[in-house]
Amino acid sequence: MTRQVRPPRGFRDFPPDIMLLRKSLMGKLENVFRSYGFDPIDTPALEYWEILAGKYGEEAESRLIWRFKDPWSGREYALRYDLTVPLARFMATHKGLPLPFKRYHIGPVWRHEEPQKGRYREFYQCDADIVGSPYPEADAEIVNLTVDAIKSLGFESGFTVRLNDRRLLRGIFEEELRLENVIPVYRAIDKLDKIGVDGVRSELAKLSLSEPTIDKIIGIISVSGTPEEVLDEAERKYGANKNVADAVNHLRETVALVGEKDKVKIDLSLVRGLDYYTGPILEVVLDKPRIGSVAGGGRYDKLIGMFLGEDIPATGVSIGIERIIDAGLELGIYNLNKKTVTLAQVVVLKRDPTIYQYAWNLANALRRSGIPTRIDLGRTGHRVQRRKAQRLGIPLLVFIGEKEASTGTATIYHTGCGQRVEAKRESVVEAAKALLEKCGE
Repeated sequence: MTRQVRPPRGFRDFPPDIMLLRKSLMGKLENVFRSYGFDPIDTPALEYWEILAGKYGEEAESRLIWRFKDPWSGREYALRYDLTVPLARFMATHKGLPLPFKRYHIGPVWRHEEPQKGRYREFYQCDADIVGSPYPEADAEIVNLTVDAIKSLGFESGFTVRLNDRRLLRGIFEEELRLENVIPVYRAIDKLDKIGVDGVRSELAKLSLSEPTIDKIIGIISVSGTPEEVLDEAERKYGANKNVADAVNHLRETVALVGEKDKVKIDLSLVRGLDYYTGPILEVVLDKPRIGSVAGGGRYDKLIGMFLGEDIPATGVSIGIERIIDAGLELGIYNLNKKTVTLAQVVVLKRDPTIYQYAWNLANALRRSGIPTRIDLGRTGHRVQRRKAQRLGIPLLVFIGEKEASTGTATIYHTGCGQRVEAKRESVVEAAKALLEKCGE
């Protein structure tokens, strides 16, 4: 029987070229998060099942969360489904943190979904959250941070931040339309991007809603546009409703502080599937490719209180780096040309202990100066060493042969611009850095 050596479906190995791209993009996100004064935290991959239970909704908890019983203790555990509920548990565990508390967290989460393009069973989320502020300025900062983050990843244009507010939905659907069981309605609307308007109609019909009610719902969720247009219309139609009025005022104050208002639109079809949202919600969608949302989040003022016993307001965003990478590769914004972090390859021209020792010491000097450097460890010929360096795209070749070892020099060649220099041993680092600066890495 053939041994199975592939990872399970929905899980992936990442070779160096992909990991270099991933780490580069995550580093850019970290820089944006830090620029807004967010600090890093981490939480365990595993949580007790009861920590996650009752926070996400029926579909997630019955089908999507990786849940299992420890055979030794009999205790039920689950892999974290997102980074938000663990943050709420973290806040209850670490009482006394100064508020507002601003944290970012980049880490893997797990969902038992059917794998497809842009959707995996193990993937990384990149979250930024503000805990302790109920005010629109906190939501505005999350929107601004999100825009800056997406732009930092190479998407200068071609994306939209969709905004809505759960209070708008609550006021319209639950109080104005008087829908008794609204959660299934939200779940049907949440599928709009996947199944279209006709699909949503079909889903709503399964809930035994009347045709006129379905027509009203479709009409409401078809409203989208500039914040001024949509909020004015919502206020005109439903402004007497307190939830609607609160949502409209909150969103107006939020948008007033957003730096790039042209990237923001209010979309009444946005509901966000998770049950814990209480106020403003957001998603980021790309114009192309059609890959679904690449970021999402919102306000969850009741979630921390489930653990702490008293409500603490919170708002945040989660950026899906996996879909960003898939989209960027498809659009040609990213490539996988970088195969290694190595910038210099010391090429040993002759197998001789004295020459190799000289080359070994020179490689260490380059490393200590901050230049990632390789040296032959397989006792191969210099042609093989050069071919390997070429395949990896290493820009600097530092040749060490009998002449270099005897004269205390090195011959440095930049493969990109074809420039060659000879340097004394004490000047090799300086010469290597000058070539990298002149010809590029």
